[in-house]
Amino acid sequence: MDVHTQLDHHQLSHDVDTIRQKFAHHLKYSMAKDRYTATDWDRYLALSITIRDYLIDRWMLTHQTYHRENVKRIYYLSLEYLMGRSLVNNIVNLKLNHVCAEALSEFDLDWEKLSQLGVDAGLGNGGLGRLAACVLDSIATLGLPAVGYGLRYDYGIFRQEIEDGYQVEEPDEWLRYGNPWEIERPEYQFPVSFGGAVEERHENGTVAYIWIPAYHVLAIPFDTPIVGYDSDNVNTLRLWSAKASEEFDLGDFNEGDYMQAVAHKVQAENLTKVLYPSDSSLTGKELRFRQQYFFVSATIQDIVRRFKLHNADFHSFPDKVAIQLNDTHPTLAIPELMHNLIDKEHLPWDMAWDLTVRTFGYTNHTLLPEALEEWPVHFFETYLPRHIQIIYEINSRFLEQVSFRHPGDNNLLARMSIIAEGDTRRVRMAYLGVVGSHSINGVAKLHTRLIKERLLKDFYEFFPGRFNNKTNGVTPRRWLLKANPLLAEWITDRIGTNWISELERLRELEEFLPDTECLDQLREIKLQNKRTLAEIIEREHGIKVNAEAIFDVHIKRFHEYKRQLLNVLHIIMLYRRLKANPGLSMVPRVFIFSGKAAPGYYMAKLTIKLIHCVAEVVNNDKTINDLIKVVFFPNYSVSLAEQIIPASDISEQISTAGMEASGTGNMKMALNGALTLGTLDGANIEIKEEVGDDNIFIFGLTAEEIAESRNNKSYDPVSYYENDPEIKQTLDLLFENFFSLHDPQLFEPLRKYFFDYGDYYYVLADFRSYADRHHDVELAYQSPNDWAGKALLNIARTGKFSSDRMVREYTTEIWNASPKKIDISRRNTDTIVAARSALSGQQINGY
Repeated sequence: MDVHTQLDHHQLSHDVDTIRQKFAHHLKYSMAKDRYTATDWDRYLALSITIRDYLIDRWMLTHQTYHRENVKRIYYLSLEYLMGRSLVNNIVNLKLNHVCAEALSEFDLDWEKLSQLGVDAGLGNGGLGRLAACVLDSIATLGLPAVGYGLRYDYGIFRQEIEDGYQVEEPDEWLRYGNPWEIERPEYQFPVSFGGAVEERHENGTVAYIWIPAYHVLAIPFDTPIVGYDSDNVNTLRLWSAKASEEFDLGDFNEGDYMQAVAHKVQAENLTKVLYPSDSSLTGKELRFRQQYFFVSATIQDIVRRFKLHNADFHSFPDKVAIQLNDTHPTLAIPELMHNLIDKEHLPWDMAWDLTVRTFGYTNHTLLPEALEEWPVHFFETYLPRHIQIIYEINSRFLEQVSFRHPGDNNLLARMSIIAEGDTRRVRMAYLGVVGSHSINGVAKLHTRLIKERLLKDFYEFFPGRFNNKTNGVTPRRWLLKANPLLAEWITDRIGTNWISELERLRELEEFLPDTECLDQLREIKLQNKRTLAEIIEREHGIKVNAEAIFDVHIKRFHEYKRQLLNVLHIIMLYRRLKANPGLSMVPRVFIFSGKAAPGYYMAKLTIKLIHCVAEVVNNDKTINDLIKVVFFPNYSVSLAEQIIPASDISEQISTAGMEASGTGNMKMALNGALTLGTLDGANIEIKEEVGDDNIFIFGLTAEEIAESRNNKSYDPVSYYENDPEIKQTLDLLFENFFSLHDPQLFEPLRKYFFDYGDYYYVLADFRSYADRHHDVELAYQSPNDWAGKALLNIARTGKFSSDRMVREYTTEIWNASPKKIDISRRNTDTIVAARSALSGQQINGY
């Protein structure tokens, strides 16, 4: 009998008995534990492997289908992924939460508490990594064939500790106890080459360039299944781990030189040791450069391998492959693909370049010059000698086109050159990304406009058809369905479940605006979420807060342009008001901060210290009657955000206008019923367009006003200090060491920032407007039903900010890919059948 016609006896059912039996099986046979020896960690692993079993059949069928039908695949390249806890996400997306709850209750276990034992893989530093995770979730939910690529860092973004108010960085050893969600695939390892020289060979009238590397490092893939919501499609996140090509030198070892014996191994495996090695030293810069090349080289080799499984003609490469660069970090993939096509597949230059440009899309995520990477040419000459030749050729041919269109304009040629001249010649990676891609997109309307008008103006005028906008989005599965179950249930009770995968359906909630009972319920849900967070604050931080207060939330990485400093100065202003007028009527406020500062970022770390100094004074001053509380949550993560966001009343999005690309925290909090207090920056503008002027609190200078001020050099922060008595009193309180009595010089750098260095981020220029809008927040909060109505409108009108919408736009306008929905019910998943099929060669090879 043909194996594919046999009956399926072992397909996993979505029922309580199956979950219970699988959990017990894995606790005994996978963990080798019984009731006397099993720990909570063993139970977590047993449940994780149980849920993983539900993914495996879908995962294999998904890839078999993709291979069999030779579909076009999307390859998403990102150096950051903030996935959050996988167990929760997979249970929610498989719609197994109620089944798991009932099954584990028979063991007196709570699956949600067990899930908290899972580790947040800190493979990112903020919005870039969280966006990448949302993209993968939406791609799988929409049934699109895709692979995400990244690096499997041994240590992710550092674990943040707070000691005496100072940030202290500790290693984030997230793999210490293993990772049940990944599967190592050593059979798909690739050598990644470095150093050496390039030989020029003449054959049959043509010139060939042969790169002879000095050494190789092995890239070992570790695959994680990514399941979509209510979907049988399971795509792959493939993370590369570096391994030495030789474990150690036996000769050195036998001679007693043990350190030298393993030197190559240590050097090789440092490539994936840590996320973003510090670039404050030359050695750190070189390591980051080699790390990025290691990532793209392994990835491009894997993409070409997969393409060649079913395609012999490279003319069809862009018809089967779409590669999206998530910011500048993976831009080396462009010369790496050219290296593969020209030197390994022997395609002519013009054909290889045409295929490359048609394959790549580049997403820009920042307007900050320091984030637009530039690498010294000598790095390439030392580590990638063949690639600098290719980049020179790309640049030469591109500048010929520019010169032909703009003859004699040498200034334009210098501005647009991929190679920046100077004392140290550098490769401008963003420029390489633009020249080598058919699509360049920003991540919010304002951001895209500023890219066209300022950041890449010359390139936009040269390639106007390549530039487009794709406003960011967030996945409603993680950030509402999972993070805020009370609100999710309330929404479902009114409009059904379709909103989970069609977030635009939230508009249907607007019909409940006149319903005071619904608004009361919405207020009660927010209050319950605030009480839960208040309990966490008291338990973990020893600070008792009033759940009836305004929960004002500012959670994001610390950077001067994000202006946590403006927020804490306003807290000082409020505190001074209360001290000057003890009978002042004020709505209680709880100011919540969380976020990490880069280890070498002095001013950002000083702001964290300032927040703790202010908190120490304010939280312990009984004379202000607990009207202000300040809370700092250390070690910001996805899981921590899931606790804070549902309880937020005010979402602080107060970046200096024109500097935030988009933001996604603003979307998450609006989706959960928080009102935005922010500048006209990033996606705040589009949130304002959606929710209306009356349901958002906008303040401050616009991007155009700041640009004009910079051009005219007209900004004088001292004038704001001198002409606004309350601002002066606030700063004087800080600079007279009220919050740093034992260290009088502690905040001297802040005084210099304002008075000597010109307040580059326009904190004082926006201070009065910011304080006035805070007053408007307080007035609005005193009308509970009106506030609940504003919150409801924010929820109802954030459907645009779904990552599903965003991915659909990428799919139709950039990737030109089609969904391929998988239906597991139509496929035999009997394990014996699968084994026989594999042994008989009937299984399609190649993940």
